[in-house]
Amino acid sequence: MSEREAFWVQTEDWHTAGEPFRIISDLPPHCTTTGNTVWERRLNIINQPNHPLDVLRQSLCHEPRGHADMYGGFIVPPNDSGAHFGVLFWHRDGFSTACGHGTIALGRWAIAKGLVESVQDGSVEVKIDVPSGRVTAEVNFENGKVVHVNFINVPSYQFAKELPVNISLPGSESLQLKVDLSWGGATCASVDARAVDMEIKPSNAQRFIEVARQVKAEVGVRGEHKDTSLYTIVFFETLSETDEAIEQRNVTVYAEGAIDRSPCGSGTGARVATLLAQGKLNGNKKLIHHSIINTTFEARVVSQQQDEGSQFPTCIPEVRGNAYLTGRHNFFIDPSDPTFPGFFLK
Repeated sequence: MSEREAFWVQTEDWHTAGEPFRIISDLPPHCTTTGNTVWERRLNIINQPNHPLDVLRQSLCHEPRGHADMYGGFIVPPNDSGAHFGVLFWHRDGFSTACGHGTIALGRWAIAKGLVESVQDGSVEVKIDVPSGRVTAEVNFENGKVVHVNFINVPSYQFAKELPVNISLPGSESLQLKVDLSWGGATCASVDARAVDMEIKPSNAQRFIEVARQVKAEVGVRGEHKDTSLYTIVFFETLSETDEAIEQRNVTVYAEGAIDRSPCGSGTGARVATLLAQGKLNGNKKLIHHSIINTTFEARVVSQQQDEGSQFPTCIPEVRGNAYLTGRHNFFIDPSDPTFPGFFLK
């Protein structure tokens, strides 16, 4: 098939705590990528201008088939036989190294497609190779129905503490923030929402985007880690804290200004690592993490270690949520369409 020929592509759409995830398991014949690992496949795409998979990403993510806050993934072979499949995560601006809410959706999808056998009661593991490593979607059943999915992340840790970052808010002078950086499959910056004097609610979404862009620009090269740049900015506020749990609300701005409707799976994992480093999430204590639309993930530390010479502990976070099927689509993509490969307005 020529890249200029029109074609159909099928997708299955899910949402996790409100955040969309569009899955493409059968790629068009001309949309291939090379590499021995999912990380290498991602690099192959981003290093080649107008790569067919990047054009397909735009076609399915941007309007008129998607929107500026769309998310999805292309199913690809795993790194080896230890995983069920691999996935290339994508969003409006490119291909991410991690996506926790997508992993939760993929766990549900793998069960629904029969790639992994379900059980009446108990749990099954779906092993998925993503650019940042191998993650697990542990799908839990009661009476034959899925009750929740645990996203078990790659090793996560804080790597910078209280970086000074100067920003400007409308109608005020320069404001200095203290920003913590952590790794949860992607680099995440944590910012206390009280420091920017904004309530976490949908009507403030655009204001958070504007501040996040300033934070990302000011962090600059300090946010570079594992050959990636700063990907998410999590604005959080603490609602309550007991010996059993710390409850927070957050709004996560990712890529170049998209808002996560969920509490952000990878971002929640990164928050777990930061709270652990602060001594606030030891033992069996949970993080109850609410989103900007008031959906919720629960998270905890599965295991931890203190590496020699490291200032901060490394942990394996577990993030609990669920995903729901929203539809199956058969999209027609025509390169002669004047809007090809897509557009968005914000």
